[in-house]
Amino acid sequence: CSPARIRTTDPVVNSHLLCQLSYRGKLSSESRRKLHYQRANVKRIASFLLLLTESMLLYTMAIRYDAMQVAKSGGTGWLMIKVILCGSKGRMGRVLTTAIEPLQDMLVVAGIDRDTETVGYPVFGNLADCDVPADVLIDFSHAAMLPRYLPEAARRGLPVVIATTGLSPEDMAFVSEAATKIPIFNSANMSIGINLLQTLVKDATKALGERYDVEIVEKHHKLKKDAPSGTALMLADSINEVRINKLRYVAGREGRDSLRADDELGIHAVRGGTLVGEHDVYFTGLDELVQIGHKAYSRQVFASGAIAAARYLLRRKPGKYSMQDVLNEASAITTVYTYPGEAVVTLDEFPNSMEAIAELYGRFASADVFIDMISHSGSPGEPLSLSFTVNSRDVGRTRELLSELSRTYPTPKSSIVDNTTKITVEGPGMEFQSGVAWRLFACMARLGVHVYAVTTSEIKISYIVANDEVDTAVEGIRAEFG
Repeated sequence: CSPARIRTTDPVVNSHLLCQLSYRGKLSSESRRKLHYQRANVKRIASFLLLLTESMLLYTMAIRYDAMQVAKSGGTGWLMIKVILCGSKGRMGRVLTTAIEPLQDMLVVAGIDRDTETVGYPVFGNLADCDVPADVLIDFSHAAMLPRYLPEAARRGLPVVIATTGLSPEDMAFVSEAATKIPIFNSANMSIGINLLQTLVKDATKALGERYDVEIVEKHHKLKKDAPSGTALMLADSINEVRINKLRYVAGREGRDSLRADDELGIHAVRGGTLVGEHDVYFTGLDELVQIGHKAYSRQVFASGAIAAARYLLRRKPGKYSMQDVLNEASAITTVYTYPGEAVVTLDEFPNSMEAIAELYGRFASADVFIDMISHSGSPGEPLSLSFTVNSRDVGRTRELLSELSRTYPTPKSSIVDNTTKITVEGPGMEFQSGVAWRLFACMARLGVHVYAVTTSEIKISYIVANDEVDTAVEGIRAEFG
């Protein structure tokens, strides 16, 4: 076949095929010249890609080196979160150090531990001796280390993530006092899955009521000192939080007279081997068992949770925070729905009486015109401003109904905006945090999206936009809320 018929879109394959023909004397001098030019281009591209790869590697190394130097000098430089790690020589300290190492926005700049030997960063016996500037302290040590860093952290205004279990009531009072000066993140378990389990356990308790007996079984490695685990107690507290009749905690059972009382919540600890952590909550009723559980396969889940907590804490004012706050923020908006074919009806100067309002909606109900997103505003004794939505197919009938109504109430001024879409956003975390509506409408303002009507509830916001702005609005929501 001729060279023209064997050309491909791949320059390397193309060059190889032409080369084979050249060796067999099938190409003209002009074709050989083009072949030489093409092979030279392939070499140039390969050299460029190699250079680009090496440059990116050197650039990444430079970022890490520069960030470390900036962190040591106390400057701002790159947007790097500088971490002091308490318990840096322990199991979780080593896991967290390894987890942070590849991150581009976080760097361990110092450690606090009984063993002060340097491990890639300086290690001090307590925070007062540490002269390295930092943005946040993460504690994965032991409750006994609390006095070694918390008072100094409060004095410096340094946010603290406490991932240590086994805190006594006195320790918690100490933490609460410090939280009046600095933001403190405290959770008995840093796993996001465990904290989701906490929510599920609450929901199950509400749904099942108080007819079911509740027991908790937790399993950990043989070197764990405290029992029951802090996570098991956290789950038990979550159950009692939503019960009317509180349960008393019973740690294990033994003896010949250990009949279970109705007000008990049994908590059982298993210790052995290298178990990372397992927690199961049992709701036992008549002839059935509901079991909800979580199993951690490595300590990496706790490190990931601590990193998320540190990032979250930097944006907070003094106070106590938990992983539930992180989950709530992440779930502020989780779902977006669009309902095209809507029209917005507005009535100004409408009589401020329930009789008039009832007659208005009664006319629409009798005509089988479905209305939604109802909103009223107005001071007592003053005319109202009303708005609601109808389906676009009912716009004609809506105009007729409003015309009929004007014979009884001639003062209202009406308008209808058609060719609109209702956008509804939902999220279980919406009811637990402020500012969600502000973020949503600030986003719409930046995008230049006009909002014609709004209604809200604890976990839902619905608003109306023009049909041709729906895609812009939805993409904006995805970008703002992840």
